[in-house]
Amino acid sequence: MQAPLPPATPRSEPKGSTACLSVRIEKRIPIAAGLGGGSSDAAAALRLANETLTSPLGAERLHEIAAGLGADVPFFLAGGAQLGIADGSELEPVELPADYVVLLLLPEGASKASTADVYAAFTGERGFEERRAELVSALEARDLTALPPNDLASSPLARELRDAGAFRADISGAGPAVYGLFADREQGAVASEHFADRCAVWLTAPAW
Repeated sequence: MQAPLPPATPRSEPKGSTACLSVRIEKRIPIAAGLGGGSSDAAAALRLANETLTSPLGAERLHEIAAGLGADVPFFLAGGAQLGIADGSELEPVELPADYVVLLLLPEGASKASTADVYAAFTGERGFEERRAELVSALEARDLTALPPNDLASSPLARELRDAGAFRADISGAGPAVYGLFADREQGAVASEHFADRCAVWLTAPAW
């Protein structure tokens, strides 16, 4: 006969937590689409794990851990629109208008090269300061139409979105997802019909 197990005793948390968590994620954001789905999952898991601690880590320490997981993970710990600086993990809050809708397109059969490969092929180093100044100027003016284009990747769908009425359209991150900003939901819904036969489409609105 097996001897009974001793009663469990409370365990204090060491400075470096040894707790193990099992997390199940139901994905609603497409994988490898340039939409930050994996980074937002990591940030959510980190935040939830922190909340299980008797003494949760402060925001600064949590940010450091997030940056170690990925340069854009800290973005999803912060609320509202943020401007990423340096490798993207240094954040500054920015105020942006929210009176528009976003039409997201993911071309059927599209695949994404690894982010490392995309950056390795990047040849837009020249003129960085000028482009940065243009970006900051547009943000200060809260003028989304004046934002410089994505230098990292491009898609012909962006031009089609502009032809369909988007006041701004570009590829998201390293792609292959593409977004178009429309003045109202009705206009965005009409445009979505034009792409529905060759793309997965989502019509949404800013969260801030």
